[in-house]
Amino acid sequence: MPTLTLRVSDELALQFAALAATEGGKSALIRRLLEGAVGAPESKRAPVAAGSPQKVTVRFRESELRQLGEMAKARGMTRTQWITSLVRSRLGAPAQQSDGEREALRAIARELNRIGGNINQIARAANAGDGGSAGGAKSGLDDARAALEALQGELKSVLERTSTYWEGH
Repeated sequence: MPTLTLRVSDELALQFAALAATEGGKSALIRRLLEGAVGAPESKRAPVAAGSPQKVTVRFRESELRQLGEMAKARGMTRTQWITSLVRSRLGAPAQQSDGEREALRAIARELNRIGGNINQIARAANAGDGGSAGGAKSGLDDARAALEALQGELKSVLERTSTYWEGH
């Protein structure tokens, strides 16, 4: 996703930050202003939650509480976390990952770091003329490409599981 950068005076930056604090944050406000300026449909991203948290009380029957507890436990969450995540997902907030999903994402990030290190070593060797042949570097890059494609599939799977869970599919 492209990034836009601009410079403004300190005074304008402070004024904009104060306004953005009431509008879901600077990025969210800038995104909405840009979408409005070009006539683009509004983003489906929910504004960042603002204000202090408030307590809401709801009543459930014992059988419903048992079901909620089981569903929350299956996701590695408390009942309150599960209910809050469900409501926030319906309000458009990013989907909440379970402990297992977070661990899978961490494992993918570790593997990507390892592959990045391997690619840097291949590039250094190629630039220095080490390693004998270009075939060795190509083989290493082909291995890295295959590993990256596998990780891309894993990442897509984890993110799809998360979003489809909270969307109720």
